[in-house]
Amino acid sequence: MGSEAPEQGARQAGTLTERAGLVALGTLGSRLLGAVRDAVIAASFALGATDAFFVAWTIPNTLRRVLGEGAVSAAFIPLFSEADEQDGREAARRYFARFFGALLLLLLVVSAVGAATAPFWATVYAAGYRHDPTKFATTVELTALVFPYILFAGVAALLSGALNALGRFLLPSFSPALLNLSLIAAPIAFVPIAIQLGLSPVAGLAIGALVGGAMQVLVQLPSLRREGMPALPSFALRDARVRQSLLLMAPLLLGTGVHQINILLSRLFASYLPTGAQSYLYYGQRLVEIPQGMFAMAVASAALPSLARLRSQEKHEEARDALRYSVQLSLFVAIPAAVALAVLAEPTVTVIFGRGAFAHGAVVQTARSLVWLAAGVWAVAISHALTRMYYAYNDTRTPVWCAAANLVTFVALSAKLGFSLGHVGLAIATTGAAMVQLLLLALLLRRRTGPLGWGPILKAGLRCGVAGAVMALVVHDLATLGDWSRGGNDAWNLGIYAFTALFGLAVYAAASYLLRSPELTQIAGALTRRWRAPQSP
Repeated sequence: MGSEAPEQGARQAGTLTERAGLVALGTLGSRLLGAVRDAVIAASFALGATDAFFVAWTIPNTLRRVLGEGAVSAAFIPLFSEADEQDGREAARRYFARFFGALLLLLLVVSAVGAATAPFWATVYAAGYRHDPTKFATTVELTALVFPYILFAGVAALLSGALNALGRFLLPSFSPALLNLSLIAAPIAFVPIAIQLGLSPVAGLAIGALVGGAMQVLVQLPSLRREGMPALPSFALRDARVRQSLLLMAPLLLGTGVHQINILLSRLFASYLPTGAQSYLYYGQRLVEIPQGMFAMAVASAALPSLARLRSQEKHEEARDALRYSVQLSLFVAIPAAVALAVLAEPTVTVIFGRGAFAHGAVVQTARSLVWLAAGVWAVAISHALTRMYYAYNDTRTPVWCAAANLVTFVALSAKLGFSLGHVGLAIATTGAAMVQLLLLALLLRRRTGPLGWGPILKAGLRCGVAGAVMALVVHDLATLGDWSRGGNDAWNLGIYAFTALFGLAVYAAASYLLRSPELTQIAGALTRRWRAPQSP
């Protein structure tokens, strides 16, 4: 038995790394398209129009993260895994269909009510726009149009969660790319439609969001059917596990309110700042979401089904081992990503956004927010992993209290810094609040799972920090070779940026190798196994 535990741990780590790699691969494609999408939007629409769209997009998108990904992570995957493990696949099918029906009804109500009350939401999120009637009217119009996106996104998240629970990760991770493709096409394909309908040109983005959401649902249905899951919902809602899911979602919805207030205040504060503040924050946040979505969420998404199954089998020590490894893997990619985004803030914003309507002044302002948002990437990454452990143990309340602490910290810092430092102060507040939330999640986890054992995690963080510092020195000097005021279409800038990014990655890998980082070995092994024996998506 003594030799079996390390072997099981190694297999668990290998499986987690491979699954996280599949999710990261799909997310990489989506995030790259997302960067292209944002570059197209920045070049095609004036800052006033994008300010209005990003406020409208924030409202259903935040609800999507809770009623979609949040509900699936906290209330569906753990109970689906439990049903499959304890009662068999047929019970899991019934539970999936009935939860699908309950979630669909909830999403329909939220979409209809949200679209009908668009003026209220526009006022709550952007009261500062009321001094500009045209901008406010555009925000209301876009909010009403884009709100039903939550219906498609929530269903797509459920289908992805079911496929993940069944061991299928590649297709669900690629499906969000369809939204980005639709939005990339919006200036050409949907703006003319919006104009023909008598809407503002930027409404083409809202139409593109709805089309992309529908595509995310349709592309996953065939794969779900092949796994034996029903493609249609059941409205026989008298199911014990569905009721338990709804009970688990109740604190999650409370957490939605907490998180919504956080986002609301950020947008509200920015609506009183000069034109462009919303866009500077949005574009900076989009850039930090590349590593957060590609790596942190990939690791968390891959870990949750394993954590849920280990918990249902009462293998608590193995669950803690899996969590420790997922945190270490998150740090291995989050720390260098944070360092690179902070050191290369202006070059990164220039290359991605610096063209068309997005002038160099907007690049500089976005880069200022990016530096501070990047500082919190590692904290968000670990928080995602720890939250999944709470969800695996059917605890949705503790993350809500931690989110509430995030909110209080954000409000305090924003009140102190927001009006003196502008959008940069809001970026500082966002990062500070994320660090407070992480601290509480880590301190309270012991009550739920017992001592986690932070020693290996702290050592991993130190190794990553040293390797990241070496990389920072190299990329900082290389970036000075570019003239970033010339914009993102300059061939010399593009070449310097590409070389700097690739060379920095090589330096980080080499430093990690010299520091004997086990995460590097695991990632290399997963890539080798994947190359030799491709798995079904």
